[in-house]
Amino acid sequence: MTATETEVLVAEREAAELAALLERIAELRPLIAGNAAEGEENRRVSEESIRALADAGAFKVSLPTRYGGYGLGHRAALDVGREVARADGGTAWVVSLINSGAWYTRVFPIEAQDDIFADDPDARVSVVITPTGTARKVDGGYRVSGKWFYNSGAWHSSWALGAVLLEDENGESLGEGQFLIPATDYRIEDVWYVAGMRSSGSNCLVVEDAFVPEHRLRRVPDVDPDSDQPYRAVAVPLALLGPQLGLGRAVFDLVMEKTPHKPIAYTSIERRSDWTAYRLDIAKAAMLLDTADLFAARAADDMDSIDRLGRPLDRCTRSRVRADIGWAVDHVTEAISLLLNAAGSGVFAEVNPIQRFWRDQAIVARHGYVSPPLAYEIYGTALLNAEETTATIL
Repeated sequence: MTATETEVLVAEREAAELAALLERIAELRPLIAGNAAEGEENRRVSEESIRALADAGAFKVSLPTRYGGYGLGHRAALDVGREVARADGGTAWVVSLINSGAWYTRVFPIEAQDDIFADDPDARVSVVITPTGTARKVDGGYRVSGKWFYNSGAWHSSWALGAVLLEDENGESLGEGQFLIPATDYRIEDVWYVAGMRSSGSNCLVVEDAFVPEHRLRRVPDVDPDSDQPYRAVAVPLALLGPQLGLGRAVFDLVMEKTPHKPIAYTSIERRSDWTAYRLDIAKAAMLLDTADLFAARAADDMDSIDRLGRPLDRCTRSRVRADIGWAVDHVTEAISLLLNAAGSGVFAEVNPIQRFWRDQAIVARHGYVSPPLAYEIYGTALLNAEETTATIL
């Protein structure tokens, strides 16, 4: 069998696995949606939903095959987050971030990965890559302390990945690093009181002078445009895009289901679907969501090409991936705005799930990693081959 034939077989197997996984998640949507209000009230995803998604394999998308995972790429993780979000945004956010955590562990030595998954392939890893802690060198490893905001998925994880500023034995700076730590060595500080994405439980993770062995802490090298470091940084914003796509589709589906046959108050229009303005808003929203999906797919395919081709993306393509993410977010936001206008004020009733989807997307659309203005600035800077004017994660 030739290398090309082998690649085709692998691609077909992965496509079949993903299709089956997405079908299982689709079957769980009524359960997840039914638990959404409870998750928002408790400010964490229902354990029933977490267990059902775990049984379906939703947390194994990015887990290496040697631990029983699917070992799939960014497009697959994007699709999984999108499918879950059609039922609940907070649940999708947790799933996407935990899959991102599993993917991120691949940069650590096998020994560190074995610590997490060898005896427990169902282990889950939350992740925050902002360096808001310190790690001082000691014999055999480091002593780590700090607080990490906001740690989505921590309630449902047994490990965490965090970023730190490294120090030598004398407290001198060694740059930036990332570490893996079990839940027994950190605590969760309950601080997540927000207007949207309440069920994501994105609280503060606190570590107080915990020992992290050498193999579970890696130094992050200075960013080299020809290395895979910028590629890994872009992977995080991409992971956060799937839930936004699904939230847009959820609003569209509910508006299409519940509003076409309703009258428009204070007018003689008995059915919204007879109103030209309603038809225009629906059409525009559908096209905006399709556009978001297409640009998201291009971004994910570009990222997946790195493993396939065995080389990192050039600066301009990498920056375009960020712009694709921002463009998709902008289009989802605009689509939801049109759909809310088309549906009328009734969608803002607390009993209407549309208002929860709207609040959830409004929050995550403003996440720093997916910020459209920042994404466009990064891409414009690359197109002009200009000097960076702000510190950004490429």
